[in-house]
Amino acid sequence: MNIRSLTRGDGVVIGAAVLLFIASFLDNYSDDKLPDGFDIPNLWESGPVLLSVVLAGIIGAGLVVFARTQSQPLKVAGLDLGQFGVAFTVFAAWSALGNVIDPTGGVNNLGSSSDGPDAGTGLILALIATLVMAGAAVATPLVPALQAGLAPAPKPAAPQPYGAQPPGGYGYPGAAQPQQPYGAQPQPGQPFGQPQPPQAAAAPAPQPAAGGDFSPFWFAVPVPRQLFAEDGSPTPIAELAPGAWYLAVEQRGAALIAQTQDGRRGVLQDTSGIQRG
Repeated sequence: MNIRSLTRGDGVVIGAAVLLFIASFLDNYSDDKLPDGFDIPNLWESGPVLLSVVLAGIIGAGLVVFARTQSQPLKVAGLDLGQFGVAFTVFAAWSALGNVIDPTGGVNNLGSSSDGPDAGTGLILALIATLVMAGAAVATPLVPALQAGLAPAPKPAAPQPYGAQPPGGYGYPGAAQPQQPYGAQPQPGQPFGQPQPPQAAAAPAPQPAAGGDFSPFWFAVPVPRQLFAEDGSPTPIAELAPGAWYLAVEQRGAALIAQTQDGRRGVLQDTSGIQRG
């Protein structure tokens, strides 16, 4: 689980879920005709509102955020877990709208079917929260501004030459190693158990690519990016998340062959906006 993969859109979803939870403790409806001292129920005391608005919205937000923090897409019945979360948030917003229009199901406090009570503060806030939540969940994959990382990727401490190893940090080689040219093997006599650079650092020396020399380098992505298999399969093998550093080991046209911290290699097709270490 990598919380650095959360986007601004996920932050909006989380904020809307908090607002929905607060709204659930407020009044479900209001009616001036009710006698003084009448205890108006909150959203937790109305079964339909609790199930279709409060719990559906909170569960949907949880699924959206949880799916974003996973390195591999989780599927249920062939659908991405995040898609289930989006569906829950849309359902909650639709249910909240129906309950605001008719808070008591068409029956007022006198038993007639007209001039019923109005929506209470809790129900109105729940509608606002679910609309914001559903809008952010649907729009995040479509709006670049919402795809930016919620927590920016850490930058190297100081500018370094192109292709040099960055300083120690998340996803970087061990900082305890003495500086060596990229691709060099550890010197004989190195104590057993001393931290080593990631497996990618022991790769062969850079090979010239078509059109010029290529030197492997560390990079971070500004938004989550899919990593595809080198054989051209359309199924992603991993997701590169903002806040982590990955090793580019080869260039193929405009694409890069990238290696993750666990040793998986694949093709990064979208290299726009990447940050070199």
